[in-house]
Amino acid sequence: MSTQQRIDQLVKGNPVVLFMKGTAQFPQCGFSGRAIQILKACGVGPLTTVNVLEDPEIRQGIKEYANWPTIPQLYIGGQFVGGSDIMMEMYEAGELQELVQSVKPAA
Repeated sequence: MSTQQRIDQLVKGNPVVLFMKGTAQFPQCGFSGRAIQILKACGVGPLTTVNVLEDPEIRQGIKEYANWPTIPQLYIGGQFVGGSDIMMEMYEAGELQELVQSVKPAA
């Protein structure tokens, strides 16, 4: 399976996926840490995270997948949302919370 196919499976097989440096418990950069804090504030669960530092092919491939040069990258409902700056803008506007709610299973 190609790197792009692996990424595609992750993105389309999980409601919320964050490609980041480090883990949710131990982010390895400030932007990834901020992304996790924003998602927690939105009440995201379950959250799938992918530590790009553990897989150089994914680290490069994710940049090509969305044609977005930086990490972290957030995908909700199989769609690319953006990086931490876009996440913060959407959170402050209330848009990210709505998007997260749209992929939560009904209780």
